[in-house]
Amino acid sequence: MFFRLSDWQLGLLIFAIVFGVTALGLLLGRYLCRHSEVLREPFGVLQGALLGLVGLILAFGLTLAVGRYEARRAAVVDDANAIGTTYLRAQMLAEPIRSRSLATLRSYTGTSLRLSRSIPGSAAQKQAIAVEDSQQRTLWRLAGQALNGAPIATGPRLYIDSLNDMIDSQTVRVSALNNRVPGAVLALEVLGAAAALGLLAVYLAILGRGVVSVLIAATLITLLLLVTFDLDRPTRGLIRVPTGPLVALRATMALPPAAAGAPRG
Repeated sequence: MFFRLSDWQLGLLIFAIVFGVTALGLLLGRYLCRHSEVLREPFGVLQGALLGLVGLILAFGLTLAVGRYEARRAAVVDDANAIGTTYLRAQMLAEPIRSRSLATLRSYTGTSLRLSRSIPGSAAQKQAIAVEDSQQRTLWRLAGQALNGAPIATGPRLYIDSLNDMIDSQTVRVSALNNRVPGAVLALEVLGAAAALGLLAVYLAILGRGVVSVLIAATLITLLLLVTFDLDRPTRGLIRVPTGPLVALRATMALPPAAAGAPRG
């Protein structure tokens, strides 16, 4: 549910839930302040225990989001390395397979960049994956022709190994983009943080102080929630998975091939 929302919708929803419950807690605490002697101790124990539990939940959710973000960054680097190795080895093939393979690999790199900039699960991502699959089939067919033309040559065999690694890395990368923090965990974080802040607001309002403190706490927790959600949205928000390795790879492909092709068999 959360992933389908735009950035401003998500921010507004979290802000409304957290600050809305906090404001309700302040109002309830002011209403109950006449019974402060009776309610102060139980509310203090309850809000202290809940704040500790919510702290653990927030740390758990942030750890999950950071882990997935790092996995996506590593997948981009691995994908760029796999494509780069395949491109270098394709230069060793004989013509005309060499030129056709190099051109397809340049196009494949551009498609991989499109995949990096598309929202997971969107029509744009599905189209980019379909185009990559088609380009992979083209490259594999050309590799088979190269191997049939030189069955004992080393170049085509090395090229096929790197091409297989490139196909595997694309599968890993797509899986990493679609691997998000479970919605139940994110919902538990938001609702738990709101409940803890609400009880804290009730407790402080019963004591007759701490309104500014609870609002500051609500702001900090809201920012922490937004960072967690932002890490889990790889192509949206302020924290995005960098595409520098793919951009640099595409720039090197604009240069003439460094190696000459194999002689015709």
